[in-house]
Amino acid sequence: MPVSALHLNTPLLRSDASYSASGRPLWLKMDALQPSGSFKLRGVGRLCRHEIENGAREIFCASGGNAGIAAAYAGRALKVPVTIVVPETTSEEVRGSIAATGASVLVHGSVFDETNAFAVKLAAERKAAYVHPFDHPLLWEGHATLIDEVVAEGAAFDCVITSVGGGGLMAGIVEGLRRNGLSHVPVIAVETEGAASLNASVLAGERATLPAITSIANSLGARQVAEHVFELTKTHPIESVTVSDAAAVAACLKFADAHRVLVEPACGAALAVADVHPELVARFSNPLVEVCGGIGVSLSKLVAWKERFL
Repeated sequence: MPVSALHLNTPLLRSDASYSASGRPLWLKMDALQPSGSFKLRGVGRLCRHEIENGAREIFCASGGNAGIAAAYAGRALKVPVTIVVPETTSEEVRGSIAATGASVLVHGSVFDETNAFAVKLAAERKAAYVHPFDHPLLWEGHATLIDEVVAEGAAFDCVITSVGGGGLMAGIVEGLRRNGLSHVPVIAVETEGAASLNASVLAGERATLPAITSIANSLGARQVAEHVFELTKTHPIESVTVSDAAAVAACLKFADAHRVLVEPACGAALAVADVHPELVARFSNPLVEVCGGIGVSLSKLVAWKERFL
């Protein structure tokens, strides 16, 4: 596969105004259809390619799942070995999916901070490249391509709704808006309660660290957003909101029924906003929702989440 083709130009769908309580039609950028299952391939692929072009012969990445499988996919395409370090909270199914993509999988730490420190240490010992899952300018540059694609299609949108974990996706969206002359377009940044480190930071007026991640949307499980991401809240119009785990699960089920695509609760958070905060979304005429995807979902998990929350 050519290195320029790691990620796909994903479809842009249009929902009817009756789809949500906001009464607005929604543009849906379908990054759940990326080969790795999520938007992560855009930035992770960009960063992996950069490292390999600059001499790297091995890649390490710390991840709860989605960045890991993106790095595994990139490594396979670029023909270099990849090791993914996941926290203990990453399910056996996700570990298996990463391994099946061709990477070695190590388990270390109960929270991302411990996992990340271990991956950085291993990469340094082996003189390998370390690919961060959300905090690197080349990641943001790669994620920005989703806005480039929407603009190239000529779709008019007046806000972008996105889920936030560590914030790499949001940073990429802001970069994409800026480089397309759309600095005035607001971003609605969505987190689930129990994984809302950006919202806590905005409320505190400084970058905050959560004591723990208690949400089921564990791929949003960054206890602290990247410094650059918090700074963006001071320089770009960003609305930080939260939704419950139950609302995120309900949005996943609704989306599966309507569009026949499974997404994990981390993605369901963004899809839930038009129902949970309809008055906010109704302020805009043509909202764009980044359907970020995620591999941490299955039919059986959706059923279990429905029984637990709904």
